[in-house]
Amino acid sequence: MNELLLKYGCNPNQKPSRIFMENGKDLPIEVLSGRPGYINFLDAFNSWQLVKELKIATGMACASSFKHVSPTSAAVGKKLSPELKKACFVDDIEGLDNSPIACAYARARGTDRMSSFGDWIALSDECDEVTAKIISREVSDGVIAPSYSEKALEILKAKRKGAYNIVKIDENYIPEEIERKQVYGITFEQGRNNFKIDADLLTNVVTANKDIPEDKKIDLIISLITLKYTQSNSVCFAYDGQAIGVGAGQQSRIHCTRLAAQKADLWHLRQSEKVLNLQFAEGVGRPDKNNIIDLYLSDDESDLVLGDNVWQKYFAVRPEPFTKEEKKAYLAKITGVSLGSDAFFPFSDNIDRAAKSGVSFVAQPGGSVRDDLVISAADNYGMAMVFTGMRLFHH
Repeated sequence: MNELLLKYGCNPNQKPSRIFMENGKDLPIEVLSGRPGYINFLDAFNSWQLVKELKIATGMACASSFKHVSPTSAAVGKKLSPELKKACFVDDIEGLDNSPIACAYARARGTDRMSSFGDWIALSDECDEVTAKIISREVSDGVIAPSYSEKALEILKAKRKGAYNIVKIDENYIPEEIERKQVYGITFEQGRNNFKIDADLLTNVVTANKDIPEDKKIDLIISLITLKYTQSNSVCFAYDGQAIGVGAGQQSRIHCTRLAAQKADLWHLRQSEKVLNLQFAEGVGRPDKNNIIDLYLSDDESDLVLGDNVWQKYFAVRPEPFTKEEKKAYLAKITGVSLGSDAFFPFSDNIDRAAKSGVSFVAQPGGSVRDDLVISAADNYGMAMVFTGMRLFHH
């Protein structure tokens, strides 16, 4: 089959819609359940490339959570700490520690749960029963993977009364070297971005601090490969084997950095004792918990959560305030965070903002007329910064 008809395009008025192979070959996918749409497949094919490349670069099982053609996170299959399990709402999942692919998705989904609501999932390895159990109880549009265990398929096919989108992809598929798309009836053509990202890319350390531990190299690789499939401009914070803050599609790089840093800060704060000890009322679902935690951690709206009309509805015990000063003190202890950028930093303000969120390692192309100022700022914070020499724009 070299063509698949879709319900409609990006919007209901955009008909007809289809995906097809111009060379007449068969599509490298099989739809096992559901009816994926136009945006679903944009997410599916971009996210699959991400996890496939990340596995090649790290040798680890990988997963990504995608939303509107950008990743909310990507992660490798490292075991989760008890605190992280609770923050990701997977502390009740049996067998999690024995499934690297489930650990990878638990991390990816749990990083930015607000943005991951209704996500598309990509798995580098076979979807097993443990991973399927996590997926089954989350609001999600679909999943793409090279294979599914019999039990996993049974669980996923029961989701949405059998309408959940399940896509199997040929992991050996190699696309053609030239890619095309149309805008306003005009065809664009370019060579595929086959630029390889791995540890060999991290050798040109331009700061006084040259020390980048192996686990931090993995974090930098995660950030860079995540950026390769994120709508530009973009930066990505990574820590402990996962992307913890993605700032996508901003016209200004400092706005990318601020957005990603804010998400990274929230990821850290979600693992604080004050958040982990929140006592929700019986029957409050995960989406509501996500929203309430987000408000609780907001400097502007935390008072809503503490008000009588909200806390009595969602909590068994009234939560203690988490003051701005307390959050600042908590975040001040964070170090060892990695930051990747898809293009050079034009000003040192990006480094200043990154430092406030615990960044110790940076990877960026370099090439700005102000590189010396950016390097000097990194040196002031004791950061180790790599120039990769390669831009990673994606549109």
